[in-house]
Amino acid sequence: MSSNRPIRALNVAEKPSVAKSVAGILSRNQGLRVREGRSRFNKVYEFNYAIRGQPCQMLVTSVTGHLMELEFDERYKKWYSCNPADLYHAPVRKYVPEDKIDIKRTLKEEARKCQWLILWLDCDREGENIAFEVVEVCTEANHHLNVWRARFSALIDREIHEAVQNLVRPNQLFADAVDARQEIDLRIGASFTRFQTMLLRDAFNFDFATDDRNLVLSYGPCQFPTLGFVVERYWEIQSHEPEEFWTINCSHTSDEGTATFSWMRGHLFDYTCAVIIYEMCVQEPTATVTKVRQQEKLKYPPYPLNTIELEKRASRYFRMSSEHTMKIAEELYQSGFISYPRTETDCFSDRTNLHAIVEEQQGHPAWGSYAQRLLDPGASLWRNPSNGGHDDKAHPPIHPTKFSAGESGWSQDHHKLYELVVRHFLACVSQPAVGAETTVEVGIAGELFSASGRVIISKNYLDVYRFETWGNSMLPTYIFGQQFIPTALTLDSGVTRPPSLLSEADLLSCMDKAGIGTDATMHDHIKKLLDRFYATKDSNTRFSPTNLGEALVMGYDDMGYELWKPYLRSMMEGDMKAVSMGTKGKDEVLASCLQQMKACFLDARLNKTKLFEAMEVFFERSNRSGVEDQHSVGDVVRRCGLCQQSDMVLKRRPEGNFMVGCLGFPQCRNVVWLPGSISEAAVTTTICSSCSPGPVFMIQFKFRRLEIPPNYNADHLGCIGGCDETLKQLTEICGTGAPQSLWHARKRAWINCIFWKYSLKE
Repeated sequence: MSSNRPIRALNVAEKPSVAKSVAGILSRNQGLRVREGRSRFNKVYEFNYAIRGQPCQMLVTSVTGHLMELEFDERYKKWYSCNPADLYHAPVRKYVPEDKIDIKRTLKEEARKCQWLILWLDCDREGENIAFEVVEVCTEANHHLNVWRARFSALIDREIHEAVQNLVRPNQLFADAVDARQEIDLRIGASFTRFQTMLLRDAFNFDFATDDRNLVLSYGPCQFPTLGFVVERYWEIQSHEPEEFWTINCSHTSDEGTATFSWMRGHLFDYTCAVIIYEMCVQEPTATVTKVRQQEKLKYPPYPLNTIELEKRASRYFRMSSEHTMKIAEELYQSGFISYPRTETDCFSDRTNLHAIVEEQQGHPAWGSYAQRLLDPGASLWRNPSNGGHDDKAHPPIHPTKFSAGESGWSQDHHKLYELVVRHFLACVSQPAVGAETTVEVGIAGELFSASGRVIISKNYLDVYRFETWGNSMLPTYIFGQQFIPTALTLDSGVTRPPSLLSEADLLSCMDKAGIGTDATMHDHIKKLLDRFYATKDSNTRFSPTNLGEALVMGYDDMGYELWKPYLRSMMEGDMKAVSMGTKGKDEVLASCLQQMKACFLDARLNKTKLFEAMEVFFERSNRSGVEDQHSVGDVVRRCGLCQQSDMVLKRRPEGNFMVGCLGFPQCRNVVWLPGSISEAAVTTTICSSCSPGPVFMIQFKFRRLEIPPNYNADHLGCIGGCDETLKQLTEICGTGAPQSLWHARKRAWINCIFWKYSLKE
């Protein structure tokens, strides 16, 4: 690589702050010259340096993330310019957008005067793709550039100097994988987004949107399965039917304290059986100790920290959103305080000098003394970290790279996240906590009960990892064969409870397990659910679907498609990984994925009425122009008894079924669904003499003869006030004309989820 003649090397980083850090480290801030580029945000730094003995005149500048965007050709860009199905084969192109033209000009001007191009983009697949965008622009200006790649994981002296002295070639396969994902996401996202937006936007009144005409009902191949996790858990909760159970509780108080024994059967749902067993215990209440087991228990420290675990723990410990966590982590990385925060790796390589990282933390007022104990051989606190089993071959686990007792410009969240990274690292190189656990089992009338207690002998890593606890719970002394009479022996009842809503940490775990998104993109998909009004997040960081989110998932579920399930996207992510490893070609993956999704799209379009029906469960139809099949609204039947402000009127739905609904919708959702077998209905002037408050006008119904039992008349003058037994019976026999009861829709959807899971296992 070396020659006596100096060469000019253009170095390109992913962000201006990284370019500044790289230039400062390599120049040691000596002889460093700074000048403006075409873009005022992307400066050019100049200094002299030697790479493996080769004198170099280094020029360092930057881009700002992706230099290029992918879009359809001009004739396909407008929403109404083509059939959305055409987007699966419409020509696409990569181009530099207007706001980055000045960056492109800087790169081309500098590249013309250089012999080398050194790429300092982030060392993941996305960074590799940006690297090839830079290569494309620079080689347009200079075909003779010698292109190199610097691989680094932290903006610290050791890493940067080592990276520039060990340059490699950029990885085309990584870039191809991102190209494939971008094109798949563009075609699928654009086709489904245009389809469902144009279909539904003007058809319904959306109560959350101030301007329905600008509303976009977006679909994303990662966004929708993420929504699916939220909706599926919500359905599980809504469909839960509490079931009462009974359990026997036993406690014994002695001079040493109180022990609470749990029934080893757990609980019974049969009350009679529970009472019989309880009475046996009451009649023979003597408890005999049948087993005393004492053993050492270990609580192991966490694995080294990767991106998903950082996001989950920040959410759990600080209630920090994954998006905000990554923003703060990126700022700490760019300032040189932590290593690259986007990594799947949770194991350190043998080459990492772990002791050196600990040594830097000895002066910290909060955890410095613990770091000193770790380095003291006599303390026997050190333990090489466990291997979490994931290695992306690009970056090490997240760890501190520079000591700080707190910077003046840091927010509270910067302090919290830096502390988490440091304490997590110190914990993962520490011995596990050691405890002594005692378990006592007793028998009462043939029934077994157990109690456990624990004493912590050595806290070890728990001394520094304040985010985790391991409670002490002393148990009185018992010996084998000992007998005693319980202080309390009770039969208590309880009810089964549904699971909780998904927390952000739960949602990240679901996405990670199913392979939805990557460590670098998961937080973006979650944010989009909130931005698109598909889900909400409460103060406990737990997610609920909005009416819109639930309706979309319900509509696609009714079609019989798993578009909201993770399996399709998981397979796509597997294909992208195969492209990055060279086991599949980019064109092969594009062809198979797009063929599969186009077939789904065409079927979904044929079954679009399912989307309408699901939307009608939650939203009122619009009367804006362009919307077909408006409700036919009839005469007033009665005053609404719920809101007591608006009238209840007879309405005919687009599919022909009848209902009586409040004109105050959507503020008031009071509705009476009428039998689905009605062919005609009209409000009469006859007032019901039984129902109050009145007046309640009676309705003349005509039923379809073949859809009602033979002992009922096809013509019936009825009342919806509650007095009409005939109408009640026909409603129960024939079912209502409701698109679907919300509760039943959720119940059926949840049953479908369970059925799908079991059929998959079989």
